[in-house]
Formats: sequence, C-alpha cells, structure tokens
Amino acid sequence: MKFFNKLWIMGLLILGIAFPCYAEKIVVEGSTTVLPIAQKAAEVFMNNTPGADISVRGGGSGVGIASLLDKACDIADSSRAIKDTELDKAAANGVSPKANVIAMDGICVIVHPSNNTDALTKKQIKNIYTGAISNWKQLGGPDEKIVVISRDSSSGTFEAFGVLVLDGAKVRSDALLQASNQAVASTVASTPGGIGYVGLGYVTSSVKAVDVDGIKGSKETVLTNRYPIGRPLFMYTDGAPKGLAKQFIDFILSPEGQKIVDEEGFVALK
Repeated sequence: MKFFNKLWIMGLLILGIAFPCYAEKIVVEGSTTVLPIAQKAAEVFMNNTPGADISVRGGGSGVGIASLLDKACDIADSSRAIKDTELDKAAANGVSPKANVIAMDGICVIVHPSNNTDALTKKQIKNIYTGAISNWKQLGGPDEKIVVISRDSSSGTFEAFGVLVLDGAKVRSDALLQASNQAVASTVASTPGGIGYVGLGYVTSSVKAVDVDGIKGSKETVLTNRYPIGRPLFMYTDGAPKGLAKQFIDFILSPEGQKIVDEEGFVALK
C-alpha cells in the first residue's frame, strides 16, 4: 500500500510539473484605441509565458480608469491622461495611479472616400464639430449636409479631441455618438457626408484621412511631433507595476512588443 501511495504522490508531482496551474491572472480594461495593442500583445505574451492568464476587454478609457480605481482591474488602458477628479477618487480609495506610456498615436480626422476634401485646419474641424459649419459647400465641397460622428464621453479619444481640437467647446447636439474607434470608422465608411475621428491604427481604405493644418497623420509625423493631434497611449497601474502586470508591460515596451505596436498601426516608442 505504501508503495502505491508513493507512486500516486510521484504521479501528482509529475503532472504538476508537466501541467502547471496558472501562476497569476490579471485583467486589462479600457481604451478601444489601445485595445488592439493589448489584445495582440496578450496573445503573444501568453503563448511565450506558460501559466500567464491575461483577460483583455475594452469599454473606453473612462471605464478602464474607473475599474482601476475600484480595484476591479490590474491595468487600465487609456488614450488620455488621468483627470484630477479621478485622482481625487483614487486617493479616497487608496489607489495610486501610475502612468506607463506604451506607444504614441495620432487622432486622424476621417471622411467618406467619395468626399473631395483632402485637408482641413483645426479651426475648420472645430467649427464643424461645434455647428458653425454644417455643409460641405462651405469648405469648397458638394452641397451636402455634414454628418458629425463622434466618440461618446467615456472615450479617451473624445477627451483628447476635445482638448486638442475643440479647446473645451461642446460637440454639436445632433452628433452621432459611437462607443468605439471601429464604430466611428464603420459609420463614416457608410455615410457619404460623414466626418469622424479615430486613432491612427483604425485608418483603412474604407475611409479617407484628411491632412490637418497641412500635415498628414502618419507614424513619422506623430513621432516627430509635427502632427497637431498626436498623443501618448497609457497603461495605468496601481503604483509601479509588479508581478504579471509588470512582466506584461515590460514585454510591450520590449523590441518585440513595440513591433506589435507598429504592426497594429500605432507609433512605437523605439
């Protein structure tokens, strides 16, 4: 009997070595801009790191930061800096948000491919989004109503656009609000009179990105700070990242991780 007990224990030990339990699990939540980077990086990281379990979901920058402050996620993806009001809530909840910049991005203004508008100034874009300009003929285009498409208020892209382009002014009340970059791109692609804004990685042949203040949105112009609507992309943690969260962020900042950033259409830091 003792012999069989020893064999049983040895078998369990061997199984434990061959099939280790998940060492740690983390939840990554937030920005739909950062989402494709986080998803692809998590896939590659987990393939290379036995035992790692990373759950990635979107929802918007505000949702991710709120989740971090409620201690419901380990990493909050954000396409904007954390707000003072969020820092106040963090302090009340005993959370110390740490900003980890993982990439750069340009907010691209997009129109339907049939639109003959190739360039706009920031002032013109602001006038479109606040209602001062409502027809493409006011900009030398066809006599067609401009359909304004925007992100919703939980979006970091919405917040960044509001600061960098609208100077804090409110978006016109009849704007079509979308919950993700992909939703904005899809709506513009199916709306001849539409205009929207998305992260650089969401620009495809189904839409046309216009130059802003004479500068084309590209990886080069964002990295050299020439594109007027550039911004950093963040992964926020509670204090300095540690454990699996640190390993994951370190991976994204590594040459292999930054290659993923580049392949997903965003701007690598290195």
